[in-house]
Amino acid sequence: MSYDRTPSVRFDAADALSGWPAIAARLKAIFDEAGALAVDCYPGVDAAEIEAALPADALVVRTAALLLPSGRLETLLARFLTDDRVFGYMAPFQLSEFFDEAALAEAAAQVAAARAEGRKVVAIGPGAALVAPAAALVYADMPRWELQLRLRAGLANLTADNRHEDFLVKYKRGYFIEWRAADRWKVKLFDRVDLFLDTTRPGDPSAVGGAAMRAALAAVARRPFRVMPFFDPGVWGGQWMRRRFPLPEGPSNYAWGFDCVPEENSLLLDFGPVRLEVPSINVVLTHPEALLGPKVFARFGPEFPIRFDFLDTVDGGNLSLQVHPLVGYARDKFGIAYTQDESYYILEAEPDACVYLGLRTGVAAADLFAALEVAAAGGPPLDVEAFVNRWPAKKHDHFAIPAGTIHCSGKGTVVLEISATPYIFTFKLWDWGRLGLDGLPRPVHLDHGRAVLQESRDTGWVEREVLNRVELIAEADGVSEERTGLHPLEFIETRRHWFTGPVEHDTAGSVHVLNLVEGEGAVVESLDGAFEPFPVGYAETFIVPAAVGRYLIRPKDPTRPHATIRASVRI
Repeated sequence: MSYDRTPSVRFDAADALSGWPAIAARLKAIFDEAGALAVDCYPGVDAAEIEAALPADALVVRTAALLLPSGRLETLLARFLTDDRVFGYMAPFQLSEFFDEAALAEAAAQVAAARAEGRKVVAIGPGAALVAPAAALVYADMPRWELQLRLRAGLANLTADNRHEDFLVKYKRGYFIEWRAADRWKVKLFDRVDLFLDTTRPGDPSAVGGAAMRAALAAVARRPFRVMPFFDPGVWGGQWMRRRFPLPEGPSNYAWGFDCVPEENSLLLDFGPVRLEVPSINVVLTHPEALLGPKVFARFGPEFPIRFDFLDTVDGGNLSLQVHPLVGYARDKFGIAYTQDESYYILEAEPDACVYLGLRTGVAAADLFAALEVAAAGGPPLDVEAFVNRWPAKKHDHFAIPAGTIHCSGKGTVVLEISATPYIFTFKLWDWGRLGLDGLPRPVHLDHGRAVLQESRDTGWVEREVLNRVELIAEADGVSEERTGLHPLEFIETRRHWFTGPVEHDTAGSVHVLNLVEGEGAVVESLDGAFEPFPVGYAETFIVPAAVGRYLIRPKDPTRPHATIRASVRI
């Protein structure tokens, strides 16, 4: 079966609408009953598009006018933004802190006075429910990937008039400050939203009643599902994903395929003929214990700790030479509780494919960084293989990469990257002299890298500890189970199952993330009929919530070998 780029979760037709005429009629009905409406929006939502569908006789209060003046905002946010182009510090703000208290109070008084006069009132924009807390509530959401595309196209951040600023700087402001504040606010509102609104596709909105949305997310958290993948070009990107999935011809390449990053991916919900695109993080935020499992939730809170994505360098180039921060460094410098431990599972490989991993025995980190400083200053390019091991890579190899280990994938591979979620924290050390797609030098972080690179991770260590370590766990009835990949220092456990018949799995209290790495198709089945058979195709990543418990994976063609790689949290 072919790779599905728009997987959806289907429900019976419910309280769902599509198109502005139907949604405008619903908004009018809410107005007629309640007299006041708060249309709260996630950052990035085009409030003007929604406002055009509202009754013309309403008093409109726009929250964008109530934000703190830019100078006060910059003072408030400065220590979390930092002066680095990429990295900030994770901020603890509530959305309300971005607003001027006096302006909010004046707007709330204006709303109350208008209501006392019998006038219809609407507050619209991020934080609208702060202005009209007693009004009927509509929530307009926005998946982070769509928000990023809008930022690239010239959208400003919520807390800055920075339409023409560098995208990396805009992303940093969103990632470290705005989006988590918006998530905290959304969670507070979620249980009392009357209508959820999806304006991801400009001019083509859809909506669903609050009760139907809440029931749908509760169901998703208890059955297998896929999030909607997204794909992005890069300076080293390849052509395999374009051919195999297939992807549009527009970009010159596709470097990344984000197949399971719930912080940024969308979740497609079909209510009969009406489709809503919502942030997949909503399932994590509203049903963390059912999705993650009690122990994983107790450890990480409402965060999805496992990431699967593709790195395509077939007919492309080498990734940047890089290293990820140790846990203590990540906490102290960036305010995050864990780090980007990862692994490279080789999904496809050309004959000369390779992975660069670990320092060569006898290389001193000081000598490496001296050479990197010279290269970064415009001197001779770094002779990577004089400092870093080059290992051949073939299909189904699995390389563990604990934080602090120098690494990168070489050209000619499709890597299924299995990692912890803090994906922004990559310290590039050398980028082979390339510019970014924006024409600017790609940022390198030699000071950060120097602080975390572990010199002891040399040739012998790589051979002993992380180079395609495979341990047979069990073998019977056409099924073999192997422990493979991640190092004991990392919190993710990976198991590979080879099978020609059905395989029984048990979540055992931890969410499972799986990918079909061999075979054209398989079906995930419930042992007690709790969910309908769930088909998956080659290279598709899927999530099995902890609440599922025991389940089966059955190959579609039992005459051919199949394989899944499964990740869970060690608990």
